[in-house]
Amino acid sequence: MSHITLIRHGQANSGAKDEVSYDKLSNLGHEQAKWLGTHLRDTGTHHTRLYTGTLRRHVETAKGMNTGMEAVRDPRLNELEYFTLATLMEEQHAIPFPAEQGGFANHLPQVFEFWKTGKLEGTPESYANFEERIQSVLHEIADGHGPALVVTSGGLISMAMAQAMGLGIPAMSRIALAIMHTSMHRLFPIGGHWSPVLFNAVPHLDTPERRVAQTHI
Repeated sequence: MSHITLIRHGQANSGAKDEVSYDKLSNLGHEQAKWLGTHLRDTGTHHTRLYTGTLRRHVETAKGMNTGMEAVRDPRLNELEYFTLATLMEEQHAIPFPAEQGGFANHLPQVFEFWKTGKLEGTPESYANFEERIQSVLHEIADGHGPALVVTSGGLISMAMAQAMGLGIPAMSRIALAIMHTSMHRLFPIGGHWSPVLFNAVPHLDTPERRVAQTHI
């Protein structure tokens, strides 16, 4: 097994209320991607492969990183449709979308729990399918030759970390809320299993003038 470095996309359209309008990088998101790529080149970080989801924000982030590698796009690396799930929560259970950032601390685990237990009708995919597609694509990537970069989304990264550590929805939700844009998260094979050896690393943003670019939403 090769190790995998998961990267959350750059900041997207944070004022969006639906999947389509969210799926594009903000001006800051483009800068974050460029800074990450420069950091990887300057530090001589060795990766032989690059993968992304098929969402616009994934593709734009990978292009902005300018790694020199051609990206393999795989829809299994796409994010869960949080806005769609949140709309179903409001329509079916009268639980509104958070009006401020702090509200996501309660809303996110509620969405995951209702989704997992089948309390939401008409979801784009089941919770079980989300789990399974993450496992399948990451195992396929790990079976390839050489370390890989994977540009994806926060929900998928939090699920991958939760799977590696055997965590439930409350802990997975706290992980998801903590993940910053263009942060790096590494899964390393130890004893035939993945162990997280890097989480939420943003060395390319860890300077006084760039700390305002350490964004979550």
